[in-house]
Amino acid sequence: MSVSSNASSASCNGSVDDSITTTGTTTATTDSSELTHILNRRQEIMDSQEAGIVVPRNYKVNVYTEFQEFSRKQIKDYQKTFNTYDTARDGYLDLNELKYMMEKLGAPQTHLGLKKMIADVDEDHDGKISFREFLLIYRKAQAGELDSDSGLNQLARLTEIDVEQVGVTGAKNFFEAKIEQQLRTNKFHDEIRQEQEERRREEEERAQRRLQFQQRAAIFQ
Repeated sequence: MSVSSNASSASCNGSVDDSITTTGTTTATTDSSELTHILNRRQEIMDSQEAGIVVPRNYKVNVYTEFQEFSRKQIKDYQKTFNTYDTARDGYLDLNELKYMMEKLGAPQTHLGLKKMIADVDEDHDGKISFREFLLIYRKAQAGELDSDSGLNQLARLTEIDVEQVGVTGAKNFFEAKIEQQLRTNKFHDEIRQEQEERRREEEERAQRRLQFQQRAAIFQ
């Protein structure tokens, strides 16, 4: 082999070694940078938690699993309502979209009222309402956790029917009829409880009379 060939081979090998060294250095630098980012993020989370700041959880939620109190049809209907007013199609209702929604429902809110509506269900504190947080409105309404005159309660009630079709007056009549029906249902349950209570008292009185009879009979034995 000639001297020139050896020199060329050595030069080539040197280039390969340099390439490997450079690649290894780059990979090590990248890994180190990612690790530093992870550690810094972890430290930020720990500092936030120690300071009492809620750290949002970044993961997708299966609403059908979490909100089992609602049927699949109900959730799909809520999704349809949500999508109607999510005009930006970004999966959220911001303040302006919520403002438009409440106006269309015939229950306009003040700027502060809208901000409070968002804050009451904004668990990740991003200043807007996700579909999961939208479902929280109906969960709270069903559990009786909303003030009757609150914006969220009005939203929950008014989205149960199509206000555009029946109008505000029709919606009012609908809810009055629903309240009356609920009162009748409650009265029915009250009557059942009263009957059960009366039967329980009668059974206790009969048991007491039997005991007294047995005690008197024992005297003559």
